[in-house]
Amino acid sequence: MPASVSLSGLTWSTPDGTPLLTDLNLTFGPERTGIVGRNGTGKSTLLRLISADLHPASGHLQVFGTIAMMRQDTMERPDDSIADLFGVRTALDLLDRAEAGLAEADELAEADWTLPARIEAALLRCGLSAGPQTPLVTLSGGQRSRVALAALILAEPDFLLLDEPTNNLDRDGRRAVIDLIRGWTGGAIIVSHDRELLEEMDAIVELTSLGVTRYGGNYSAFRQRKDTELDAAARDLAHAEKTRSDTARRAQQASERKARKDSSGHRARARGDQPKIMMDAAKGRAEASGGAGARLRDARREAADEALSAAREKIEILQPLRMDIPPTGLAPSRTVLRLDRVTGGYDPDHPAIRDLSLTITGPERILIAGPNGSGKTTLLKIITRQIVPQSGLVDLLVPFALLDQHARLLDPALTLRDNFRRLNHVADTHMAHAALARFGFRAADALRDACELSGGERLRAGLACALGATPPPMLLMLDEPTNHLDLDGIAALEAALAGYDGAVLVISHDAAFLRSLTPDRTIHLGK
Repeated sequence: MPASVSLSGLTWSTPDGTPLLTDLNLTFGPERTGIVGRNGTGKSTLLRLISADLHPASGHLQVFGTIAMMRQDTMERPDDSIADLFGVRTALDLLDRAEAGLAEADELAEADWTLPARIEAALLRCGLSAGPQTPLVTLSGGQRSRVALAALILAEPDFLLLDEPTNNLDRDGRRAVIDLIRGWTGGAIIVSHDRELLEEMDAIVELTSLGVTRYGGNYSAFRQRKDTELDAAARDLAHAEKTRSDTARRAQQASERKARKDSSGHRARARGDQPKIMMDAAKGRAEASGGAGARLRDARREAADEALSAAREKIEILQPLRMDIPPTGLAPSRTVLRLDRVTGGYDPDHPAIRDLSLTITGPERILIAGPNGSGKTTLLKIITRQIVPQSGLVDLLVPFALLDQHARLLDPALTLRDNFRRLNHVADTHMAHAALARFGFRAADALRDACELSGGERLRAGLACALGATPPPMLLMLDEPTNHLDLDGIAALEAALAGYDGAVLVISHDAAFLRSLTPDRTIHLGK
């Protein structure tokens, strides 16, 4: 039987009983499928259900074939070696003992002499030349992600399960992932917001609060279909609003006609023009007719209200988020930042930044580029005085905001509203709610604790707190801003930056995001 994964009526709720996935019906075959959706819709949970890390509350899940899921704990296991991550330490120890003549005869029958060559091939396929005994602690975050991918290749599963595989990877690492997926002949189920990677998919599955929808083709085909759906939903909303207005107008006209008839009947009864028995019969017929008409009008009004509510809900789900950044008024000639022959880093003997000079004037957009470990984040910390340089001058001359991919400026124990007021001392409660609403955190959402947010929500909240300051920052520093944003969040950030009149200093390996940002120049590190 061909390898497949089938979900039938699958339902899962959070530990507090909140439904997250409801009655899912999906089938995955030996193709590459991208899973997309807004943060919090259950994309990673779906992978964990398929891999049996979680168990559904109801429904059925059938897997035919073998599955391997990219382990997300490689960053948390620095004491292990590559062999430990691959799960082959015991097998390699046996080979070592066999070569030394210390293995028993029954052990030799189990020895896999092809294992070292297959490990090397898997690592090389992911752009790594490290050996199996290499400690994970000696590798950068991006290199550890590549090792995790190589572990999947070595396992040779029928299905790959990947959760944001290009996060934390530099340009070469992203290319290695894309090349791997492009050449993969089995099944692959990939949660990602990396548009370049999603272009390699054979199908896209989207999770929303409306349910699950499968689209054939890659990301471009999906985006075209979504735009068509949004246009159709907008037309449906306009039609529903017109129907509701027409229904209300007709009900008002009917009410006014009845009022005129009732008034005319009262005048006729007062004059005594007709016998009382005829007047009473006419009154009864009018009341019966009026009651039926009122019930019909109520039913039509209720149906129109329900149609309007459904149309608005669909628009709310399909409509991309918005992030509104207030103007800064930065003059084109104003010096924003000046670095003069700066050297520094964590290790005084091997500083990541050496003799760097840089001047930013006016609303320039500058990309800091370089491979993992080249000192990009270190440079931002030197600029913001989190690291004192060993030598050189750092002169930051305007209000600024720094936002890393984890939004560490937020206190996880505080609500978003209280975080905003902590970071913006002049803001009152009304100002905090207004600023958070501009980034999609409306009403009760502003009272959520920061620790409850998903990665993408946390970044969006961090942007709201950083950019809602008074006065707004004239220099915005972003460290891998798209790593944890969903596709709608990325689109909203791109649109917001397109209208931002301040300077931008950004670290990013997201090619699609950089095409949208259109940097004026690039500072290359690690050369």
